[in-house]
Amino acid sequence: MSDQVALQIAGRRIENFLSYEVEADLYQAADKFTLELAKPETRITRGDRCELYVNGVLELTGVVDVTRKGWTKDGSTLVVEGRDLMGLVVDSYAEKFITVQGKTVKQLAKMLLATVPYISRKQIVYQENVVGKLKGKKKTADNPLTAFLDTPQKLSMIEPGMTVFEVLSIYAASRGLMLFSMPDGTLVFGRPKAKGEPAFTITNRIDGQGNNVESGDEVDDISRRYSKITVVSQVQGHDDMGLDAGKVNVRSKPVVDADFPFYKPFVTKINNDSQTPNLHARLLMEKQRHEGFQLSYTASGHSQNGQNFKINELVRVKDERLDKDGIYLLFGRTFKRSKQGSTTLLKLGPPGLVAV
Repeated sequence: MSDQVALQIAGRRIENFLSYEVEADLYQAADKFTLELAKPETRITRGDRCELYVNGVLELTGVVDVTRKGWTKDGSTLVVEGRDLMGLVVDSYAEKFITVQGKTVKQLAKMLLATVPYISRKQIVYQENVVGKLKGKKKTADNPLTAFLDTPQKLSMIEPGMTVFEVLSIYAASRGLMLFSMPDGTLVFGRPKAKGEPAFTITNRIDGQGNNVESGDEVDDISRRYSKITVVSQVQGHDDMGLDAGKVNVRSKPVVDADFPFYKPFVTKINNDSQTPNLHARLLMEKQRHEGFQLSYTASGHSQNGQNFKINELVRVKDERLDKDGIYLLFGRTFKRSKQGSTTLLKLGPPGLVAV
């Protein structure tokens, strides 16, 4: 069965496209789409809110950024480009340069998102491991990352030139969380899926039996990775009388990458509160591992066993050519259509949180 893509915009439903790319990536600020319409006479207005459906399932809620009209000897053309609603958060700059000391993530989000179009502050989700059906978690000693959401932050000021996304992402990362959006536009402060049953499988056997991907590619790069990471945080100190005693350096416990082949230390400084150096060091390590390892596959079509390929899901990989046998996180996915047909680019990485 061929894949069906539909654009719902300004009360109309458009289903005929010459080509398209619909991208979703946990570690990119905003998801993107590019559509070449089969009927170039269609009127599309930049700034229109839209929804993209793939095989009847909502995959992206966003805004049209660009329309491109043209013609050649073969006829007229119309290309529409846009991003999901997170693009508005990325583009919006903070207008109040105020102290945020003592504010929680929830308070900060409510304040900064007040003027961002189409974003519902009532639908923001504040929890970890958010995927599929959203379920809350109670704050416990064993679940400190969720508890951090209600911890007042000590980062002092919002500086001119900072975007809403930048401020919220910094706060989220300092608490072991990340900011991303769901297909319906709901913003989530949460964590990528790290455990559970794989939703998809990738098989590539040398004998060809059961193979379900067209190509695979692996890159393993250590040039920007380190064997040990230490984070130094400057916090305000106080003497025995409770008076200001100037800045005090707080060092994190070094985080060691056991897979790194030789000694190569990394030390950095952050100006944040004393709760975060250990967590920040761990996130830096995960970010370096993520950026140094790239595993991608191209599959025919946009679904597997009736389910569209979806980011923030686990994938069981059995690839004899690349010698891969394990569980990976599907963090990036691009639906594509060209004259050659419909394919999906799948980007995989280790499960768990990566700082962005």
